[in-house]
Amino acid sequence: MGDYGHPLAFGAFLTPGNAEPGRVVGLAVLAEQVGFDLVTFQDHPYQPAFLDTWTLMSFVAARTGAVRLAANVTNLPLRPPAVLARSVASLDLLSGGRVELGLGAGAFWEAIEAMGGRRLSPGQGVRALAEAIDVIRQVWDVEARGGVRVDGEFHRVLGAKRGPAPAHDVGIWLGAYKPRMLALTGSRADGWLPSLGYLQPGDLGRGNTIIDDSAREAGRDPADVRRLLNVTGRFAPVGRGPLDGPAEQWAEELANLALSDGISTFILGSDDPEDLRRFAAEVAPAVRELVAGERAAGAAPAAAPATPGPAPAEAPAAARPPAGAGSFAVVPTPDDGVRRSAIRVWDETTRPTGPAPDPARTYTPHDQAGAQHLIDVHDGLRAELTRLYDLVEQVGAGLVDAGTARSHINTMTIRQNKWTLGTYCESYCRVVTTHHTLEDRGIFPHLRRGDARLAPVLDRLEQEHHAIHDVLERVDRALVAFVSVADGMAELRAAVDLLSDTLLSHLAYEERELVEPIARLGLN
Repeated sequence: MGDYGHPLAFGAFLTPGNAEPGRVVGLAVLAEQVGFDLVTFQDHPYQPAFLDTWTLMSFVAARTGAVRLAANVTNLPLRPPAVLARSVASLDLLSGGRVELGLGAGAFWEAIEAMGGRRLSPGQGVRALAEAIDVIRQVWDVEARGGVRVDGEFHRVLGAKRGPAPAHDVGIWLGAYKPRMLALTGSRADGWLPSLGYLQPGDLGRGNTIIDDSAREAGRDPADVRRLLNVTGRFAPVGRGPLDGPAEQWAEELANLALSDGISTFILGSDDPEDLRRFAAEVAPAVRELVAGERAAGAAPAAAPATPGPAPAEAPAAARPPAGAGSFAVVPTPDDGVRRSAIRVWDETTRPTGPAPDPARTYTPHDQAGAQHLIDVHDGLRAELTRLYDLVEQVGAGLVDAGTARSHINTMTIRQNKWTLGTYCESYCRVVTTHHTLEDRGIFPHLRRGDARLAPVLDRLEQEHHAIHDVLERVDRALVAFVSVADGMAELRAAVDLLSDTLLSHLAYEERELVEPIARLGLN
């Protein structure tokens, strides 16, 4: 139990409503644009107000290029497993390996029966699901000899030809809540996918225990089972409850779920474009930063106990590590000196420098990973700044409307275009502020305690954080002008230029001064 160490991923959970068929497609495209790893859709074949989920996923796969897709979760009683296996494999091949398989044992049995499905008891549903997993895995296993053979209580596939194989190892994720389903997840599945709203306090821990025990009994490593979670909530200026408050609160709560309950994929259930933007731009990066910091702090290996006996002979010269092995290899991003604005927020020549690194010191891969993480986070901010510029220029030049640029909504007025751009700019400003808050409250105090010589540098960096906040306020004022006057584009461009100058200069300075101390002292 606890953190299983899986890479973090973030997804969207969308309603496949058919009243406006293009809307859910637009939301899926938006999810990819703002950086989600995964887009999932409800699967209720008996619901006449919904699009068919697998048809929708095929259409979305053709409109996207990177985001992964899954049903959340597939209604197995109405989708024969042999046919489902070929549908999944086919779409995975067509999409370049972007499909995963969420599976459920079934619910809403009256509706399932009305569609021609068979009503099952809870126990029967688990047994039917276990048989279906056998069928699906055999269909995909094209290297095995002979046909697919599962002579089960609920599914009988006797000699069907195997294939096609998916383009990648498709994960099978089970929507499980009860002990028998959880045990099946541990013994046979690749992921556990419950919804937080259906869980009681302690259910995640109890579920992990059952999954882990079942995995071990099956000869598997519990870490082979990824832990995913559907979450819902509300963004608000002030916290009022779990996942009901500002993005910083969301990030802290989700990071705690990752570190305490092993959740590594968080899937936001919302059809609100602004919720999707905020989750991707503000919550996801902050969760990654918090979890990476905790993992880095706890990953330092303990010294191995001394082994009794004679000391080993010195290695011959050819076998020794080369000179410089273990030296510091993390390269800060240089400041290219390009400035777009005539305004100078600070005098760069007065920036203090920290202590020179000890040339004799060596650094483990773990040490350097923490330092590289700072650069990786900064690279994300730089990439977002590039996207912000691109959006400003495209809208300003009239090359695209905001529907195409942000959410593929086809009919929007010029004023709506401006508000859509403004929303994105504001989201970017918020994620920069969140990043700086995490530094000021966590990393910087730790570095001060670890090396007093860093104090002048840290003082200057904190001063620059406040200055950048003022620049972000200037962007906010420019956005007000942009949406309220005939031509606010010039002021907005000038404000974003100043943001670019100050932010890129600051990030380069921060990396230059802090990557080595972070490697030497850790993140917290």
